Amino acid sequence: MARTIIATPNAPAAIGTYSQAVKVGETVYMSGQIGLNPATMQLEEGIDAQIARVFDNLKAVAEAAGGSLNDAVKVNVFLTDLGNFAKVNEAMTRYFAEPFPARAAIGVASLPRGAQVEADAVLVIG
Repeated sequence: MARTIIATPNAPAAIGTYSQAVKVGETVYMSGQIGLNPATMQLEEGIDAQIARVFDNLKAVAEAAGGSLNDAVKVNVFLTDLGNFAKVNEAMTRYFAEPFPARAAIGVASLPRGAQVEADAVLVIG
């Protein structure tokens, strides 16, 4: 099965050796997104703004792949402070509809560029 590389200017450009997403068949594997503003490539200020930007970025990549965040079957969230987990839960209610995707939340020591949150997702479109 062929791989299709997904790229959109509506999410931050890849800053390493990866693609924003790769589609294989009906499955889309989305790379992790941090709270970078795609226009400025600067990190948003504060955890609330970073959480919103992470999900806005994932949404943009999902749409570029021909889907939406409601096609997500698995989401991984990485937080430098698990005390912000409730904020992620609240934000997810604005970006995902029931039935919600499977999810993992992982506490980490640090993230790229000093981000406080990162998330990735797997979508099944079709």
